[in-house]
Amino acid sequence: MIYRLRHVTAYSYESPVEMAAHVLHLSPRPMARQAVLRASLTSGPTPTRRSEGTDYFGNPTAWFYIDRPHKRFTVTAESLVEVSAPPPLPAAMPAWEAIRDLALQDREAAEFLFPSPLLPPVEAARAFFAPHFAPGRTVGEAAVEMIACFRGQMAFRAGVTTVSTPVEELLKRRAGVCQDFAHLMVTGLRMFGIPARYVSGYIRTRPPPGGTLRVGVDQSHAWVAAWMGSEAGWVEMDPTNSLFVADEHVVLGWGRDFGDVSPLLGVILGGGRHSVTVGVEMSEAGALTES
Repeated sequence: MIYRLRHVTAYSYESPVEMAAHVLHLSPRPMARQAVLRASLTSGPTPTRRSEGTDYFGNPTAWFYIDRPHKRFTVTAESLVEVSAPPPLPAAMPAWEAIRDLALQDREAAEFLFPSPLLPPVEAARAFFAPHFAPGRTVGEAAVEMIACFRGQMAFRAGVTTVSTPVEELLKRRAGVCQDFAHLMVTGLRMFGIPARYVSGYIRTRPPPGGTLRVGVDQSHAWVAAWMGSEAGWVEMDPTNSLFVADEHVVLGWGRDFGDVSPLLGVILGGGRHSVTVGVEMSEAGALTES
């Protein structure tokens, strides 16, 4: 499936910003199941200096520096991405207890075993997921139940949390948004010795029966990738929607937690109070045809 994406972020400042430096994770990541056919980043005002590359985790990253006064900063990211579904889980998978030792032999997997700045160990997270980790169960069976439990025990509710809300508070509220659910699941997986990373991107939304898709009201999305052994590799799961990722998710990047892949992060001089608006449009662009 090919998707056309447009992500617009607009900041309005109370007083002029004299100088600003921004880090952007807004370009889709090329990977095995995802081909980036086209991608562009534009901003107003135009950066005085601009550079692009990849960050520590290999995510496409842009750095914008602006040294002239401005009361508004707008970034537009547009891309065309072809996405395919990952292969199914292997028929035979290791028990979850074996994953930690296997991961310690894989440098990339081992790095995501440990706590991160926003996600320290949380015993309440271990207790929340413990019923799904009976001794000897395969890691795949545990994961199936783990993502299913969000449907009945967590409510999607915007405005009750922020990206820095601790996992303990989410467990008390039992309500939050996709970033919260991804943080909870990453924390739980790590507590059971399973490497987990936070994934930032977008998901295709569908209109209600008989309705039309509202353009420009979507937001960025977040989910989880867990390392389930050398054969299965990294398996992507969406706790917000209680499903395994197929071909309806577009990846921007991944890291240890939200802090590593914030779509737009900056340091500014001046500005005073500010407001921000975000609009995301994700639409099907059809399928590639051979000429």
